[in-house]
Amino acid sequence: MQPLKRWYEERFGTELFSFLWHKQVPRHKHTIWYYLGGMTLFLFVVQVVTGILLLLYYRPSPTEAFESVQFIMTKVKFGWLIRGIHSWSANLLIFTAMVHMFSTFFLKAYRKPRELTWVSGCVLFFLFLGFGFSGYLLPWNELAFFATKVGTQMMAAVPVIGKWLLVFFRGGEEVTGATLTRFFGFHIAIFPALTTLVLGAHLFLVQYFGMSTPVSVEQAHKDKPVPTYSFIPNFLLRDIMGWYIALGVLAALAAIFPWELGVKADPFGATPAGIKPEWYFLFMFQTLKKIPGHVLFIEGEQFGVLAFGLGAALWMLVPFLDRKQEGPLKRLPAVAGGVIVAFIIVMTIWAWRS
Repeated sequence: MQPLKRWYEERFGTELFSFLWHKQVPRHKHTIWYYLGGMTLFLFVVQVVTGILLLLYYRPSPTEAFESVQFIMTKVKFGWLIRGIHSWSANLLIFTAMVHMFSTFFLKAYRKPRELTWVSGCVLFFLFLGFGFSGYLLPWNELAFFATKVGTQMMAAVPVIGKWLLVFFRGGEEVTGATLTRFFGFHIAIFPALTTLVLGAHLFLVQYFGMSTPVSVEQAHKDKPVPTYSFIPNFLLRDIMGWYIALGVLAALAAIFPWELGVKADPFGATPAGIKPEWYFLFMFQTLKKIPGHVLFIEGEQFGVLAFGLGAALWMLVPFLDRKQEGPLKRLPAVAGGVIVAFIIVMTIWAWRS
C-alpha cells in the first residue's frame, strides 16, 4: 500500500481525510446505537446499486411496466434475487432509519451543538418515506395501484392546496399512466438528488461534531473523561461486520421469501377488499380511519392530516423546544417519545390485524 499512499499524498496531501484517523468514538453501554446510522447508510447504498441494475430493464409505462418486472424476475439471470434484495432492503432501510431516529431522540443526541444534525436526519427519514411511497407503484400491479390511489387521495384533505397536490402527484384527477411516470421521475431523479444533498450535509455534520455522549454517561463521568476508541479501525471494522451480516440477511430473505409480483393493475376494476399501504404508513392509515367525520368545525380526515403535519414539524424542532435540562419537565420529551412509539406500534398492529 505504500506506493499508493505516496501517490495519493503527492497529489492531495495528508489533510483531506486525516481527521478520520484521529476520530474517537465514545464507549459506553449505549454505544451499540451508534451502528444504526452506518447500517442505514449501507442499506441506502444497496438500494442505489440494486435500483440501477433494475433500471437497466424496467420500462415506466402502464403497458410495459408490469411485463418488464415480470421479465426481470423470470428471464434475467438473478433478476428475481436483485428485485427481492431491493424490496427487502427498502423495508429494512426505513426500519433502521426509524430505530436510529428514535434512539437518537431518547439519548438526547440532538442537544447543542447538534441541532442541525437532527433536522437533516429527520429530512432524510421523510425522503426515505417518499422513496417507499413512489417506488410502490412502479411494478404496476393491482395491490400497488389501489394502495397508491388510497394514499394519494389523502393529499386532497390538505387545506387550501389539497386539490392541487392531488392533481400534481397523480398527473390528473385519477391514477393513470401519467401517475406512473411522475412517480418514476420522483423515485429515480428528484428523491435521489435531494437525498444526496441532505445525506452529504448530514454526514458532514456527524463527522464535524462527532458522536454525542448520552446525558447519563456524561453525569457518571463528571470528574474523568468518557472512555473512547478509535473510529479507524475499531469502530469501522465493527460497522463493516454489521454490513456483511445485513447483506447475508437480505440475500436469505430474498431467497426464502421472494417478493411476489401479483397480478397486473386494471384501472377499471373494482378496488379489492382489504387494500392497505406499506407497514410504515399503517399507523397513519388506521388513525385516519378511526377519526370521526367531524372534529369541532373541521372534517375528520382534514383534521388528521393537519395533526400529522403539525406533529412532523414539532418533531423536527425538538432540539429547539427541549431546553429543560433540569427541573420537573426534563423528562417530558422522553415521556412524549414513549407515547409516540406506543401509539405507532398499537395502531400499526391494529391496522395489520383488521
